[in-house]
Amino acid sequence: MIKSRIGEKLRVSKYKREHIIKELGVSQNTLSNWSTGKTYPTMDKAYILAKLLECKLDDLYYEEEENN
Repeated sequence: MIKSRIGEKLRVSKYKREHIIKELGVSQNTLSNWSTGKTYPTMDKAYILAKLLECKLDDLYYEEEENN
């Protein structure tokens, strides 16, 4: 299962959420949903977000191991 690291990346970002929201053209609710993994950004938004957070696109997500 793919999980989001967006929330943790936002916590250490040099930018305030308001700046990121403005740059991405999304609502506070949308950014919050991405942060919690409730929803995920489109690839174009994820690319811009990674640039703003100064990380690789892959750094925004991780694969959680399933316990079977």
